[in-house]
Amino acid sequence: MTTDTQDRTRTEEFKVEGGKVLDMIKDLIHQGNIRRIILKNESGKTLIEIPLTLGLVGAALLPIFAAVGALAAVATRMVIVVEKVDQA
Repeated sequence: MTTDTQDRTRTEEFKVEGGKVLDMIKDLIHQGNIRRIILKNESGKTLIEIPLTLGLVGAALLPIFAAVGALAAVATRMVIVVEKVDQA
């Protein structure tokens, strides 16, 4: 007997002001079941893609937060694309 587990991915987009991007990213990471976070500018150009794994915690997130903070400082509005995993 074999068990077939298939993961489905879905994406959500959030439009956020530059100063709130870092807080939103932290909240999303703490929610879990997120495979990837993509930050885009208002015109849709991808600025950074952040792949997330289950073991990514604590000090490993500091460089990611620094990069997101730097991008948020120069962009007034950003689009956060979240790729989530739904286990079926």
